Amino acid sequence: MPAPDGACPPALLIGRVTMNRRAFGLLLLICLAHPFSVLGRPSLQSLVDATPPGSILRLSPGIYAGPVTLSRAIVLDGGGKAIIDGGGKRSVLRVNTGNAVVRGLILRNTGNSHDQMDSGIAIEGDSNRIEDNVIENALFGIVLKQSNHNRVRRNYIRSKPAELSMRGESVCLWNSINNRIENNDIADTRDFTLMNSPNNHVSGNSIRGSRYGMHLIFSPNCHIEGNHISNNATGIVVLNSDYITIRGNTLRHTAGIGGACIAIKKSNEILAEGNQIVHCATGILSDSPVGDMNRVVFRANRVAHNTTGIQLYGERGGHIFENNRFEKNLVQVVMSGSGDALSNRWHGNYWDDYQGFDLNHDGIGDTPHEIYAYADRIWIETPAATFFRNSPALELLDFLERLAPFSAPDLLVRDPRPRFSPM
Repeated sequence: MPAPDGACPPALLIGRVTMNRRAFGLLLLICLAHPFSVLGRPSLQSLVDATPPGSILRLSPGIYAGPVTLSRAIVLDGGGKAIIDGGGKRSVLRVNTGNAVVRGLILRNTGNSHDQMDSGIAIEGDSNRIEDNVIENALFGIVLKQSNHNRVRRNYIRSKPAELSMRGESVCLWNSINNRIENNDIADTRDFTLMNSPNNHVSGNSIRGSRYGMHLIFSPNCHIEGNHISNNATGIVVLNSDYITIRGNTLRHTAGIGGACIAIKKSNEILAEGNQIVHCATGILSDSPVGDMNRVVFRANRVAHNTTGIQLYGERGGHIFENNRFEKNLVQVVMSGSGDALSNRWHGNYWDDYQGFDLNHDGIGDTPHEIYAYADRIWIETPAATFFRNSPALELLDFLERLAPFSAPDLLVRDPRPRFSPM
């Protein structure tokens, strides 16, 4: 005889106390294996805690309740269809272990605390792999604190919809060494920051719609290669960080008032090589290296279609420009301050406004390429005059001063062997 709806099956009515205990034990085992939260979503924390170290936890498609803490070396695999919803509380997933793998998850809805750095994934451990995850509606994307030898690759990261300054970092490294951040798709966040984090490698990332495309602070010996950074307020900023390599990046459409594709300050032994620097307010902004024997080298870059191609400041010089390509910049070079322009070295660059000849057809101009400062010194020394830059009045003043200088113009650039044609 079937039991009424909601009643216990007849088998459980025999030996009621004994069977209830057995049923309770069985129910407990089921709950440990397939637990559910109060809202009916599986509680991922219980599943993670029940997984032995070294095992693989493959999640079925669906929505799981967070936040979750990973405290043992397991593989957590969402297969691209498992969603962890933080419910607006803290970080969605914390990785407090080493040698773990987190992949194929969709993580969303972090808390809103900047102080706690509420993140899609917060890492405090070494040698973890974080790959192929989607992080959305997250205040911070991925945060690494005192974490070394991690690999973060092919993740999709988006911040919460808020004003630019109120978003969090897409990727933030703090006191973290020898990490590789590779091939991530990042958009509409605030900054990508490395702070006190030397010897890291950042390559192949796409970063768009943010404030600082990439910001290095006290983070020496880092390699920034092959990234696509566009439509941000600023491109790559290097501050108090020595021995940085910036190679093969594409930096475009950095049009903020103070925005520069590459900005370098108080840093030594920098190499920027083979970069595409196109359509920015300022292509390259750099001050003089601090030490007498230190240098900043720009080699084989294309600097094109910028309002200002190069802006240098500081009295020590110390910049080396070799085999670069300068074309269609509104102003090629600006020198701020009272420094000696000839303390910088220019050699073998292509200048689209070069007015010399190549009579022996060796590809090198027969006469040096020289750039002088005429009336444009007005807006350099008086920033309020920048509003009138390229106005008919200043253009006329500049033309008259070139035609019949009121005073000796300042020499900004002297390239003794300019290339006659683009490389």
